[in-house]
Amino acid sequence: MKLNFEIGTLLYDTQWKVVLAESCTGGLLSSIITDVPGSSAYYVGGVSTYAYEAKKKLLGVKSETLEAYGAVSRQTVMEMSLGVRHLFSGEVPFENIIGISISGIAGPGGGMPGKPVGLVWFSLSAKTGHWAWKRIWKGNRIENKEYSAQFALEIIKAFVMNQLPTEDF
Repeated sequence: MKLNFEIGTLLYDTQWKVVLAESCTGGLLSSIITDVPGSSAYYVGGVSTYAYEAKKKLLGVKSETLEAYGAVSRQTVMEMSLGVRHLFSGEVPFENIIGISISGIAGPGGGMPGKPVGLVWFSLSAKTGHWAWKRIWKGNRIENKEYSAQFALEIIKAFVMNQLPTEDF
């Protein structure tokens, strides 16, 4: 919870607004962020886009991307994080929005060659750039979701502090 308050203060002070596109976390990150009183000052909203159809309709993820790379891929989360920024822009200027996306295989099933259970891709899109990272968690389904939400919070903090980790490819 301490990290939430710290991130909230940083976002508020820097005037960034956060929007989320969650898949395997199913809204957990949105829930964690909104646990902080006053989070409406920096959290605009989020969508849980679990199915391909939701990713395409709400976030503009291309069918070709999903067919070629699947939902759990660098390419897909990059399109998701940009798409969620577009989805929520209008009342909030596009250039003030940080888009975060998460897509992964929480488990216990669903793994395949090259995409093991616990594989999660993350992306951050902002006016200053577009980045992606992957992690492979070793927990159970609930733990993998929690680890993913925590890592996304760390990415937000690192971005606002100009300390983003090196991208994964």
